Amino acid sequence: MDVELNVTHLTFGGFVELHKYRYVYFMVMLTVYILIMCGNITIVSLICKHETLHEPMYIFIAALLLNSALYSTVIYPKLFIDFLSEKQIISYSACFFQLFLYYTSWGSEFFLLSAMAYDRYVSICKPLQYLTIMRKTTVSVLLVLAWFLPASQISLALILNANSKFCNFTIDGIFCDNSVYSLYCVRSSALAVYGMICLVSGGILPVFFILFTYIRILLVCYRSSTEVRTKAAQTCLPHLLVLINFTCLCSYDVIIARVETNFTKTVRLIMSLQSFLYHPLFNPIIYGVKMTEISKHLKRLFCQHKPIMC
Repeated sequence: MDVELNVTHLTFGGFVELHKYRYVYFMVMLTVYILIMCGNITIVSLICKHETLHEPMYIFIAALLLNSALYSTVIYPKLFIDFLSEKQIISYSACFFQLFLYYTSWGSEFFLLSAMAYDRYVSICKPLQYLTIMRKTTVSVLLVLAWFLPASQISLALILNANSKFCNFTIDGIFCDNSVYSLYCVRSSALAVYGMICLVSGGILPVFFILFTYIRILLVCYRSSTEVRTKAAQTCLPHLLVLINFTCLCSYDVIIARVETNFTKTVRLIMSLQSFLYHPLFNPIIYGVKMTEISKHLKRLFCQHKPIMC
């Protein structure tokens, strides 16, 4: 009898001494998740509440922070369950749903950063045409595409892989990511090619577009006044910091998936944590500190009951 007929779930094998540290893991991760959600939702709420922040740049920031909240919610709640359970398992359908949401939000981040780079380019390099180009319709279309295109790409990848069979049922990780594909008996060459196409179109091309856009902005700023250079630095630097951080994490994820090396469990756990632990925390801190208008509203929010201290 085929073993796969008797197996309806996959097992996470990436946890280290969970029986001993389960409550430590749980409390640390719960604290991080609360901080992530509070940080992201606070800034999104400020952007929604204040009309002065109802501009394309801030709308894209709100979308990016919502995406970070989704990115975290895809992973953390299942981790909480696994920390407190005797068996760390997940059904096939739930695993692929988690993988779908994880990589959809992964791709959406690149598209949103591309939209933000384009917005900054038009604002700084074509200021007289800004209101004409960055209309509400344009912003809405960019937002829809930022989520629809990655979702379509990942959906097609899952469809191409629908009939593949598992020969192994233990994932060398703590959530469903690229490591799932190492469980198949035969790796599809068509899926490998399509994966490279998705990587290029959803990751590499957006990064090159963003870098090209910011190079153009730097060239314009170099020939402009000090005021323009200051404005460009204040609005572009946070986006570049987020881009560099996220690109490094994604490169790390791809390299680990492509390079089959027998890492120890502890090393693999640390690698898994890198992919979702600090990046969602990083975004609200960067935008809350570096974006002047958001920073002003945050200070008013936290200092409204303490006027003397502020």
